Amino acid sequence: MELRDITRELYHGSKRLEESSKEIFNLAKAMAEKERDYRKALAVEKLKLRDEGMAVGMIDDVARGNLADLRFERDLARETYIAAKEAMKAIQAQINALQSILRMQQEV
Repeated sequence: MELRDITRELYHGSKRLEESSKEIFNLAKAMAEKERDYRKALAVEKLKLRDEGMAVGMIDDVARGNLADLRFERDLARETYIAAKEAMKAIQAQINALQSILRMQQEV
């Protein structure tokens, strides 16, 4: 691999990392919003079931079951955020490897 190729790859990697770091903030916000929405809906659902006279021991499970779609969205947002963080780590590892190769080639 030539120095020119390595520096080009480093540049592209740093740009990808920059774009990813901006996007991670959007994903974090989406994750927090989904968590908030789920918790609010869960509280409302539990109160509704209690007011309808459901047995106290069943309220929690039934409310969570009734809100399975919101819980799915919450979990998906969290896992998407985690995956994005891992992807950023992979980009950083690639950049580090390219920097090491560049240093070694410059020393030769």
